[in-house]
This record gives sequence, structure tokens and C-alpha cells, in this order.
Amino acid sequence: MSEFRAVDILYAEDSVTDAEVTLRALHKVNLGNNLLWVKDGLEALDALLGRGSYAGQRRTAPRLALLDLKMPKIDGLDVLRTIRATERLRSLPVVMLTSSAEKADLVASYELGANSYIVKPVDSTRLSDEVARLGYYWLLINRLPESGS
Repeated sequence: MSEFRAVDILYAEDSVTDAEVTLRALHKVNLGNNLLWVKDGLEALDALLGRGSYAGQRRTAPRLALLDLKMPKIDGLDVLRTIRATERLRSLPVVMLTSSAEKADLVASYELGANSYIVKPVDSTRLSDEVARLGYYWLLINRLPESGS
């Protein structure tokens, strides 16, 4: 079994450009150190469920999942569906961080149990600011059942 690794944020995003902006924003506010970036929905589920290349890795469930909606292999809605159907992941806060402003995507995300739905701004400065705020809220202000509050 490999060395234990804590992950605060699981970030599923296939766009390298969007990922770089998001990662910089989270590091800038000291929230990106324990982040796992995966590039598709299958890798996100493998990391969350400890299978595939993540089999045998010791880790706790992340404190936050940021999911893009439109990803290769498995889309964000299917990842969200699996998270909510998995007992140990059910209370994991999930933020849909997507370029889709489609009402159907927003409604489907909330129906499946998303905690938040954020449409990524086209402007990288605004995206950076919004990611920093959401990271601050979900990791420093929000309380999870396991935190004792």
C-alpha cells in the first residue's frame, strides 16, 4: 500500500487552460496544496473509489469536488450521480464548475444533488477571482458533518 495522501480538493477538468487558471487561483490563496487534478470523469471516479491507477492508494475522501460538466469518458453529471449513490461520498460537497449556462444542465445538476453550480466566466481574471472565493468558502467557512460542527 502506498503512502497516505490527504486530498482537500478533487478537481475534474479536461481543459488545460481552465485548469491552469483554477490551480493558480487556489494556490494564490493557499488552498491548492492538497489538490488532485484529474482530466476526465473516469479518472475522477477512479480517484474517489480507489480503483484503476488509484487502487491501493491510502487517502481520505476529499473535502470538496469541483466537476466540469462536459468531460471525456464520463461526464460530470454521471460522476455526481455516482458520488451521491456511494455511501461514504454522499455528503461530499460538489460544485459544478462549467462553461455551460444551459438551464437543462443546471436543473439536472441540482436534481442529482450538486451543492453549487457556477458558470465559468470567459475572462480569466474573473474566473480566478471566483475560484478563489469558492475555495475559501467551501474549505474554510463551510462545515461538514465530520468536522464536529
